[in-house]
Amino acid sequence: MPRWLPRAMVLALSLVGCYQLAIWGFHQLITLLLNVLIAFFLALAVEPAVDWMAARGMRRGLATGLVFLGILVAAAGFFALLGSMLAGQIATMVEEFPQYLDSVISWINSTLHTHLSRVEVQNNLLRSDWLQKYVQDSANNVLAVSATVLGSLFNLLTVALFSFYFAADGPRLRRALCSVLPPHRQAEVLRAWEIAVAKTGGYLYSRGLMALISGLAHYILLELMGVPYAPALGMWVGLVSQFIPTIGTYLAGALPILIAFTVDPWHALWVFAFVVIYQQFENYLLQPRITAKTVDIHPAVAFGSVVAGTALMGAVGALIAIPATATLQAFLGAYVKRYEVPGDLRVNGRGRRRVAGLLNRARRALRTEPPAAPLQDRTPDAAGSADAAAGADGRGEGREGDR
Repeated sequence: MPRWLPRAMVLALSLVGCYQLAIWGFHQLITLLLNVLIAFFLALAVEPAVDWMAARGMRRGLATGLVFLGILVAAAGFFALLGSMLAGQIATMVEEFPQYLDSVISWINSTLHTHLSRVEVQNNLLRSDWLQKYVQDSANNVLAVSATVLGSLFNLLTVALFSFYFAADGPRLRRALCSVLPPHRQAEVLRAWEIAVAKTGGYLYSRGLMALISGLAHYILLELMGVPYAPALGMWVGLVSQFIPTIGTYLAGALPILIAFTVDPWHALWVFAFVVIYQQFENYLLQPRITAKTVDIHPAVAFGSVVAGTALMGAVGALIAIPATATLQAFLGAYVKRYEVPGDLRVNGRGRRRVAGLLNRARRALRTEPPAAPLQDRTPDAAGSADAAAGADGRGEGREGDR
C-alpha cells in the first residue's frame, strides 16, 4: 500500500464530513439568513430618510426609530381598517345568511320541483359528517396554528431588529466591512452600497407614491358610488397593487368589485371598468414618469426577475427581486463599456434602400449601353475588323499573361 493512500482517504473523508456539516448548518440557518436578507433590503430602503434626518443634526438611532415608528403606525392603521371592513362584512353575511338560504331553496324548489325547507337544510348541515370532522380537525390544529403565529411574530421581530441595526449603524457597518479589504476594493464596495441604497430606496418611494395615487383615485370612485368601507378599500387597492408583483393588480381589484357587487351589480361593473382603465393609465403614463429616475427596468426584465426570485426564495424573492435587479443593472452599467451603434442597421431600413439604389443604377447603365449588331448583319470588313480586334485583344492578354 502506498504511503500517501491512508492520508488521502482521511483527507477525502474529512472533506465529505465538512461538506455534510455545511449543508446541515445551511438548512438549519436558512430562515435566519432569509430574515437577515429581508432586513438588509429594508434598511437600504429606509436609509435615505435616515440620512436626510441625520444631516439635519438628528442622531441616527433616533432618526431610525422615528422612521420605523411611522412604518408601524401606517401598517397598524391599514390592518385596523381592513379588519373592521372584514368584520363588518362577515357580520352582514351572517345576518343575511337566512335570507340567502331562503332564496336559494326557493329557486331549487321552483326549478327542480322539490319540497325543501330551511330547517331541514340547516339540520342536515349541522349533522353532516364533514362539518363535524372539520370542527374536530380545527380543534386539533389549534396548537399548530398558534405555533405558526408565534413563529411569524418571532421572524418579524428578528427582521425589525436587524433592519434597525443596519440602518442606524450603516456608516459603522460599511467601515467594518471595508477595513478587511484592500484600498482599491473599498471604493468598489462603497459604490455598490450607494447604488443599492439609491435603487432600493427609489423603488420603495416610487411604489409608495403610486400606491398613494391609486388609493386616492379608487377611494374617490368608491365614495361617490356609495360603496361601504371606501377608505379601507382604497388603501387595499393602493398597497396590494403596488407591492405584490405580477398578480397584485388582480388581487387588489377583486375585493372592491366583490363589495360593490353586494350593493349593486352595476356598481361592480363600473368598478371593474375603472380598475382596468386606471391600470392602463398607470402602466403607460404614470409609472414611466415616476420610475424613470429611480428604477428604470424593462417590463420583461422585471417580470423575469420576479419569476426567478419566486422560484429561488418564494414570496421573499418576489418582493426583493426588482430592487436587487435594479441594483445589479446599475452596478454593471457603471463598469460595462458600451459602444455607439450607427443609425438604422435593419435590412428593411437603409440597407434595403441602398440595395434598391444599386439595382436601379445597374438597370440604368444597362439601358444606356448600345446593343451589339447581329452576326448576319455584319459586313465582311466589319467582321474582319472585329475578328482582328478580338485577335489583338487575345494576343495582348496572352502577352500580359506571359509577363
